[in-house]
Amino acid sequence: MTELIRLTEFGRSQGVTFFNREEFRRLLNLYSMRVATGEWKDYAVDVRGQAASFSIFRHSYETPIFTVTKKVGRRTEFVLTSGRQILKTARNLEDILKAMDKPVRVLQGGRN
Repeated sequence: MTELIRLTEFGRSQGVTFFNREEFRRLLNLYSMRVATGEWKDYAVDVRGQAASFSIFRHSYETPIFTVTKKVGRRTEFVLTSGRQILKTARNLEDILKAMDKPVRVLQGGRN
């Protein structure tokens, strides 16, 4: 027999991490501004257990140029990466978005 699960309870019952509405709105606002300038072309959202990722592509057939990941554990943490390089880590999305407003650089062995 099939078991019905309320969508409002799905994330909690499965222990899955999602971007909340405000976080997703902020990510899409930044994305749409960069699309308007021709800098970015595509995005993808990936949800896997305790992490949710928003990846940004210059071309839809390439690897992402940036990925914003929300990790939930003892506390929520946001991580900005480019490829395998960690560019910024923060406890809130605002700090990650500020880092994306200016030219980003790769951190060497530490957190910023």
